[in-house]
Parts: sequence; structure tokens; C-alpha cells
Amino acid sequence: MQDIKQLDKVLKTTIDAVAQGREQICSFAQSSRAERDEILSKLVDLKGDILDVITTVDRLEKEEKLARLYLMEVNRNFQSYSEKDIQAAYQEAQHIQLQLGLMRERENQLRQKRDMLELSLRRVKETLEKAEKFESHVGLALNLLSGGLHDVAVKLDELQLRQQLSVRVIKAQEEERLRVAREIHDGPAQSMANVVLRAEICEKLMSVEPDKVKQELYDLKEMVKESLNEVRKIIFDLRPMVLDDLGVVPTLRRFIAELQNRNEMSIELVVLGGEERRLSGALEVAVFRIVQEALNNINKHADARRAMIKLEVLPGKVNISIADDGRGFETDPFVTDATMDCYGLLGMRERVELLEGEIKISSASGQGTEILVSIPIKE
Repeated sequence: MQDIKQLDKVLKTTIDAVAQGREQICSFAQSSRAERDEILSKLVDLKGDILDVITTVDRLEKEEKLARLYLMEVNRNFQSYSEKDIQAAYQEAQHIQLQLGLMRERENQLRQKRDMLELSLRRVKETLEKAEKFESHVGLALNLLSGGLHDVAVKLDELQLRQQLSVRVIKAQEEERLRVAREIHDGPAQSMANVVLRAEICEKLMSVEPDKVKQELYDLKEMVKESLNEVRKIIFDLRPMVLDDLGVVPTLRRFIAELQNRNEMSIELVVLGGEERRLSGALEVAVFRIVQEALNNINKHADARRAMIKLEVLPGKVNISIADDGRGFETDPFVTDATMDCYGLLGMRERVELLEGEIKISSASGQGTEILVSIPIKE
């Protein structure tokens, strides 16, 4: 109870700080709105000035054209005009050209000023949009925090119950990172080192034995291809891109095909009730990871010759069955000891439970293993 009171005190302090921050954001947003309105007003006036200048430029261009025509007429028939008329025609043409040049320069200046104002307006609008969005988020957070300590005790109990799961998740993450680091170190990293070495050999052979460079370059290309395949395999194991593009069924078919290429086990995938139907992203990832983990366990530990995967998509749930004819194992430790990781089955169970599904494992020594999973589909 004392802990809850202390938490309540911390929560009130946090609410006050968030409220002050919200007031500052509101003030900043208000000043941004005022700046936006001011720029808009200046921009409207400036566009009016530009329109007036453009009208004047158009008029002067017409007058300048008429003055040039008149000047050409005077030059062709200068004997018919007095010296005063000729001089006046030249002066008028020069005056119009001077005015036209000034107005064009004025137009360019106004356009540059308009462009700068439009740029400032865009920046202010972006800043205002971010401030309003942040203000909305902070307001939502403030409303949530202002709810007090409703159900805090229940939440604390839930957090304590999930603590063990969090520890196992972190441990699994670190183990996965270690596995990936080892794969990269033993695979692509070593290959890249060999590529550098082969490239240095090619550099030396270019001046000593140029005939051997072609073979060395061919070997170098093959090494790069092999490294690329290893990198693609690591990427596929981490997160296959085809899962997002095509869905879980094509991804499973590709994974099974690659797994069969690496061993002699026969794997069959049967899809019932909606091979083309896409599921939610989280559910597709869960289905793929469950089947992937099960097949990896079978491949590593079961010594099986045959495996069967059945995927059934029903209107309200997804059913998965993974069966093999391998050596099997005793399931009692897995059922009774929640802290025991039995060939990765604990991670599968936790993934299923997070999606509010059910998992059942049937196995016995020498009788193979069958894993039944049912996960509800939440539209």
C-alpha cells in the first residue's frame, strides 16, 4: 500500500510536469499560428503587387514595340520628319525601354520575395502541424495520467506475473543475437576476408602472371555469390520479406523447400480453407515462427524421416498441426516446469498464449511428436 501511495505521488508530479509542458506547447502553437497568419497577409499583399507590376510590364512591352516600329518608320523616311521629331522618337523609345527594364527588375525582386515568404510559410505550417500533433498526444497522455491509480494494484500484479516471461524474452533475444553474430562471423565475415585476400592476389598477378587473373576473378565471383546466399539465408531467418509481400503460405513453402535441400527429410504442407487468404501481420508472423521453430527442432533433434504440416484457416481461428515420425520425447517436464525450455517449445507456447490461443503437445519416446495449435482470428 505504501508503494502505491508513493507511486501516486510520483504520478501527480508527472501530471503537473506534463501539464506545464502542454501549456508551453499550446503557447508555441499559438505564436506559430499568429506568424502563419502574418505571413499569409503579407503574401496576399505581395501577390497583388506582383499582379500590378505584371500588368505594367505588359503595357510597357506593347508601348515599347510600338515605339520601335515608329522609330523604324522614322529611320526609313527620315527626310519626311524634322530633326525635332526624330529626336523625340529616339528619346521616347529610350524612356520606354528604361521604364520596362526597371519594372522587370521590380518584378524579379517581388517574385524572389514571394518565394521566400512561401518557403517561410511552409516551414511555419510544418512546425505548427508538429506542435498541434504533439499537443494532441500530450493531451491524451495527460488524460490517461489524470485517471489516477485506477486498477494500479491489479496492473502491478500482472507486471509481477509477467516478469518471468520478460526475463525469458530478453534471454531469447540475446541468444538470437549471439546466433546471428556467430552466423555472420563464421559465414559472410570469413568470406569477405577471403574476398579481400583474393582481390589482393589478383592485383599482384596483374603484373606478374596476367593469364591467371581470369581464373582468380572467377573464383572471386563464386565466393561473392556464396557469401550473398549466406547473407540472404540469415536475412530470411531473421524476417523473410516474402512474408509481408505474399503471406504466410508462400513463405512456408519456400522455407520448407530450402530446409529439404539441406537434409533428406520429407516435409509435406497441406493448406485447408483459404490458401490465398491473408491474415493480420502479427498472426502471420506467429504462424510462420511456430512452424519454423517446430521444423528446426525436428531437423535438429527428432531424427525424423517425414514431417507433416497442416494449416487450416477457418472463419474464426487458425489451426496448425505439425507431426513427425521421429524419436519423440517425454512431455511431462514441459507441462509441469514452466521454466524449462524443451527444444524451443516454451517459446512457441508463450507466442501462442500472447495471441490468446491454445497449444497441445503429444509425444512419447520412440513414437514421434504432434503439436496442435489453435489461434483465434481477431478481425
